[in-house]
Formats: sequence, structure tokens, C-alpha cells
Amino acid sequence: MRHRRKGRTLGRSPSHRRALFRNLASALILTSKEDTELDDNAPKVKGRITTTIAKAKEVRPFVEKCITIAKKGYAAQQNAEQYNTDADRNSDEWKSWRKSEDYAKWVEANAPNVNARRRLFQMLRNKEAVSILMEVLAEMFEDRPGGYTRIMRLATPRLGDNGTRAILEFVGKNDRVVKKAEKPDFGGDDEDENEVAENESDSAAEAEEDSSDGDESAAEADGETASAEDEKKGE
Repeated sequence: MRHRRKGRTLGRSPSHRRALFRNLASALILTSKEDTELDDNAPKVKGRITTTIAKAKEVRPFVEKCITIAKKGYAAQQNAEQYNTDADRNSDEWKSWRKSEDYAKWVEANAPNVNARRRLFQMLRNKEAVSILMEVLAEMFEDRPGGYTRIMRLATPRLGDNGTRAILEFVGKNDRVVKKAEKPDFGGDDEDENEVAENESDSAAEAEEDSSDGDESAAEADGETASAEDEKKGE
């Protein structure tokens, strides 16, 4: 019985399963690399891979844990920059910095960054993926508290075994943007607008004339009734 043994085995041994997660996570992270157009195996869409729904659900927590570790290391790196120096290596200024208190403070502040890089390499075994995590993804998700990836099920199954496919991608890379539809252009809009404006002005003038005529007729009727009443009183 598999009591309290969570997760899917995916038909693999534990070592094979760890290697699968490592390869899938590295493949997803490497799609965010800059200047991938010249690569032989360039991704069709950056920040996205296609796999089965079961593998996507299992590798998603692994990827998000890597991003969380990278964010902590990136924050430590940004904090340690205040003690760093811009001098060239092995120069007199750099050697004096190595002997100063700022170097000791920089080492202490940068220690979480070094630890994060080592942990990520232990998990992924890919130096390029670790550098992309620390330099690109950690900065991109700096202000996001969690939920760095999404899974979208595909309608068409995989050929061969009819397995359900899904897309695993980073949030913020391929988000949908709501756009309002533009007004259709039927041609000759300027002439039509001028005609409409002229018709509206003519109708407004006719309405004013009708209202003025109505007011005059009402005033004449009031005058006739008043004169008739005066005649009756005189009699």
C-alpha cells in the first residue's frame, strides 16, 4: 500500500524521476534565455514547454521552489552591492578593498547568494539554467509572492498513446491582453460625417422654428380668450 506516499511515480524509479524533473525544469528555464533566435533548437514560444498533464503537475512545484530560492539569493546579492567595489581585479584599489572591512561585510551579505546558487546547481545540475534563474527570472518575479507558473490543458492528445497534453509556462510571459475592437471603416467617413452634421443642424433649426411657432400660436390664443372675457364683462 502507498499510504502517505504522495506524488505520482510516472512509471519510473526514484532516481529516474528526479532526473526527469531536473530535465523538464531546465528545459523550461532555458526557454527564457535571451537571444535564442540563433540557437539550433530555439523555442517556439519563450517561457513555455509542452508535456503531459501528469508531468506538468509534478514538475510545477519543483520549478516554483527553484524560483523562490533564486529570489532569496537575488535579494542578498542586491543587498551586498553596497559593500562591493568597481575596481579591476588585482589592482591596487581592489587589493586595498580586500583588506578593508567592506570586503568582510560583502562576504557576509553575499553568503546567501552563494548558498542559493549552490542549492540550485544541486537541484538542476545545469550552470546555464542557474545563471538564468539568478539573473532573469529572479528579477522578473521579484515583487510576486508566488504562483510563478501556470498549466493549460491542450485539446489535442499526444499521438501514439493518446496521452493528455498540457502547456507549462511562466506567468507574465504570454498573458492575454484585453483590447477593445476598433471602429470599422466603411470608406468615405468624412463625407458621411459632414452629411450627418448638416442633417442634424437642419433638424435642430426646424425644431426651433416649430417651437417658436407653437409659442406664438399659444400667445395669440391666450390673447383672444382674454379679449372675449373682457367683452363679456362689459356687457
